[in-house]
Parts: sequence; structure tokens; C-alpha cells
Amino acid sequence: MKLDVLGLLGACSYALDCVEAELVHVTDKHAKRVAYMSVCMAEQMGIQGENLQDLTAGALLHDNALTQYIQEELHNDIASAIGSAIPLELGIHCAAGEKNMKDIPSHTDIKNVILYHHENADGSGPFGKKWTEVPVFARIIHLCDLLDQVCCSDSFDSDTWQKVEAFLQEITGSIADEECIEAFRHAFSEQHFLSLGEKDVETRLWNRVPRTKQDLSFEQIKALAKFFARIVDYKSPFTSTHSIGVAADAEKLSRFMGFDEETMQKMYLAGALHDIGKVAIGNKILEKPGRLTDDEFAVMKHHAAYTYYILSEIDDFEEIRDWAAFHHERLDGTGYPFGKTAAELNTQERIMACVDIYQALTESRPYKQGMPHEKAYGILNDMVEKGWLDGEIASQVDACFDQKMTDIIHEEKQLGE
Repeated sequence: MKLDVLGLLGACSYALDCVEAELVHVTDKHAKRVAYMSVCMAEQMGIQGENLQDLTAGALLHDNALTQYIQEELHNDIASAIGSAIPLELGIHCAAGEKNMKDIPSHTDIKNVILYHHENADGSGPFGKKWTEVPVFARIIHLCDLLDQVCCSDSFDSDTWQKVEAFLQEITGSIADEECIEAFRHAFSEQHFLSLGEKDVETRLWNRVPRTKQDLSFEQIKALAKFFARIVDYKSPFTSTHSIGVAADAEKLSRFMGFDEETMQKMYLAGALHDIGKVAIGNKILEKPGRLTDDEFAVMKHHAAYTYYILSEIDDFEEIRDWAAFHHERLDGTGYPFGKTAAELNTQERIMACVDIYQALTESRPYKQGMPHEKAYGILNDMVEKGWLDGEIASQVDACFDQKMTDIIHEEKQLGE
């Protein structure tokens, strides 16, 4: 299947920015500004073509393991790292991010780019590597990441540029190497840098780095889907395997219902991405084990709309976007975010609604034990009677996921062979 991988990574970077904004207070479009600055610097250093695409991917995802790091390190404060020696614990975040990047298809060798993107020129970073031991992509991303965090503003002005000038003088030779500093100075005049505060930085990024679709195998698509699902699910340990569970169930049910291979692949990807909008919802609401108040539920409902808007950034992704984002719509028009009716919901969108509920009911969470199949199907059937879910698809869920029925079908196939 051909996919706009860079567009998908760009959409993911928005999700990461939402997480960072909540946890370490970066500003909107942080990752895209880092990517744009990185590309401008790289062009000054003679880097072109597919190398620029891979640099963009690394810059967009430089903090891809942040949610994982925050959860595993019990919310250590990394904001204090900006502009000073990086705490050793950041090595964990870098190592996890490096491991995750193995799932991202690339044109060139991007080994150690994420692993070393917090190394300082003088060797005072988490792994003690001097700038001559660090890949150029990592050095570029490190400087651009720091510059954007030092500015830490949605609008740039002359004071912002003075901050940049003072910061560059302070870190030259210690935090950042002179080659990168020189490339930055050649790439950015004051006017050019201050334009980063304008809303079109994303458009300018894609004008410099064309998004060409990549032909991926199903294994590559699955690996990519798992990468995104980890980002979503690490946001809240209460739902730490939900997205992958929905992806696997969507693929399994599609196979059971006789859909073609490409549809099954798309359903897996849609399942992995269906809750990506939850990254824009605060953890106070996401992790509340009890019943949400009306106001809290109103906020939670926005996550499906966020999923829709995040995935709308990807070229020719409308079909998968809708399968992912409409999982809370109901046939009687009382669902959300758009109040779609039966006439507006296709088979895949109806499948995703059933699978999302079934997976949520049967999976165990810290505050509840997962339901057995029979009870979960009973709840689905109640929703069918209320006019919310498709009865035929709910019956297919019963047949596909009931273990006794699955065993019978498996035995019949073996006898037939």
C-alpha cells in the first residue's frame, strides 16, 4: 500500500506537541518548527534529496518517546534541561526513541540520530559523546530543538531574536558545535527566523521537503501503526494496550468477514490511529477511574474530532481517517463528533464502532477486570436494540471472537483441507 509517510509523521508530530505542551510546556507546532529549521540548516551544509526527507522525519519525531519516558520515569521534570547540561535520565528517553524509530521506513541510514539528539558538543550530554562522534542530523536537531524551546513563544519579535543571539553566544563550543552554529547563521537572518512565528511554517516545510508516497509492505504498515499506537497508549497507562487491541480486532474481524487484504491492512492502521486525538485531552480526564462529570465527558468527546483533524493532514488518507474518527458515531445520529446517521456510515465505520466498544469491554485496566465474551456481546446487543450499532456486524463480532465458535470454524477448515 502506498502511504504519505511524511504526512503521517507530521500528523503524529502534532500529537506529540500536544503531549509536550501538557507535560513540559512547549508551544504549538514545536516539532514542525524544529523540522523546518533543521532542513534550512541542512541545505546550507549541502544536504539534499532523500537525506532531507529522513532528516525531516527525525526532527518531527525527535521526542517520540516522551510519553513513554514520562510514565516510566514518574513525571521527571525535563523542562529544567533547556539551555543547560542535560540530566543523565534523558538517555532513557533518547534510547527509547531510537528503538521506536526502527519502525519508521527511511531512505538512508538514520542510526543514532534520535539516540544522540541531546548530546552536547563538549561531551557533557547523557552519553558523553563529543560533536565529532555524533551524526550531523542529531547535531542539527539538537540545536533547533533548543532554540525553539528557548524562544518558547507562539509569536516571535525582536526580543526573541536577541534571546537567540545571546543563547548562541552562550552555547557555542559547549552545547552546540561551531559548524552547526555557522549553518544556522547562514540559513537565518533575523527576519527569516522571526517568520517562524507565523502560521504558515507547516506549508513552508512541505514546500522545501516534497512528500512522496512510499510503497509499504503489510509488515511495515503494522510496524508503523504500532509506533503510533504506542504514543497514544503511553499517554495514559489506564488504556496502555487499547489502540493495538482495536487494530488487531479490526483486522481479525475484517478477515473473518471476507474483506480483501488491502482493506484488512487499512482497518489495522485505522484501529491503531482511532484514538490519536486523545493526546489532546488532559490526563486528569483520561485517567479518571470513576464516572466523568457532564463537563468532563464533553471534553473527552472532543478526542474523536481531534483524531479527524489530525489525520486530515495526510494526503489521500480520507478513507482511513473516517474509519478511525467515526468510531463513536451511532446509527441513530446521537453519536459524536459529527452526529452521523446510518445513511452516512459505511460498513468499515460501523465495524470500528463495534470493535472499539468490544475491545474496551474485554480488556483489563488498572481499575477493572476485562469482561468475558458473552457479557461483552450482551452489551453490544443492547446497543443494537437501542439503534446505536449495526446488528449484523455485532453478530459477526460474536461469531468471530467467541472462542467456542472460533474453535469450531478452525476444526471445520482443517477437516476441509
